[in-house]
Amino acid sequence: MLVHPKIDPIALQLGPIAIHWYGITYLVAFGLFMLLAHLRLKHEPFRSVQGAGAWSRKDVEDMLFLGVLGVVVGGRLGYCLFYKPGYYLTHPLEIFFVWQGGMSFHGGLIGVIASQVWFARSRSKPFWQVMDFIAPCVPLGLGAGRIGNFINGELWGRAADPELPWAMVFPQSGTAIPRHPSQLYEFLLEGLVLFLVLWLYGRKPRKEAQVSAVFLVGYGVARFTAEYFREPDAHLGILAFKMSMGQWLCIPMILGGVLLWVWAETRITPADRHPAAPRSPAR
Repeated sequence: MLVHPKIDPIALQLGPIAIHWYGITYLVAFGLFMLLAHLRLKHEPFRSVQGAGAWSRKDVEDMLFLGVLGVVVGGRLGYCLFYKPGYYLTHPLEIFFVWQGGMSFHGGLIGVIASQVWFARSRSKPFWQVMDFIAPCVPLGLGAGRIGNFINGELWGRAADPELPWAMVFPQSGTAIPRHPSQLYEFLLEGLVLFLVLWLYGRKPRKEAQVSAVFLVGYGVARFTAEYFREPDAHLGILAFKMSMGQWLCIPMILGGVLLWVWAETRITPADRHPAAPRSPAR
């Protein structure tokens, strides 16, 4: 049985300035997005778009900036609305106390979607083409965030069989119960596995919205599965049908992703009516 090493959440202290490991994982996530997005520019259909709608490195930078705003604003508001609506209704000013913690992936996703609607309209790009561009670049960043959760010793797992080789005691939980290191499960499922699926699927031309649909289904299934090993929020516990709030929020993601994929498969686009001419090989 393992014991969480209780890593100091502060990676570097410079006088009154403290650099936290969790903040570093966010920077790693943004750096990975930039790297993967630049590689994504070489994939179809993005490298073949010509004229005013052509994709550039400047687009990647602007998408990241808007995406960061969407993650922070949407993630915070989503946590307040989904997980503690009663508390923040009576303490509205604490919505802005982001340093106290409390972010929601599902709220962040809504924030990112809203930010990219604005980006797509401002650049005259098809919205679903924008979202398909982004989707494979996101999972490794999510995985970095889960490593941050593990370093902080937060969002620990449910009780595990002590005979499980990787069962871990989290002293931060206030008990000596061996638990699943669910943060690492989520790192593997939401981070590495989802990245590989989306990167391989998105390398080839797909109908608009299908890569986004696979992201919704893939993340929904990964998170839904991991939630069986993650300790539910203490103030919510297990909800109806023995599911956690995280699982309930994943259900519309999965259903929406399936419907989106089917809609994209049956939709006739201008590109279907007027397919682009094949490109000449580089000489």
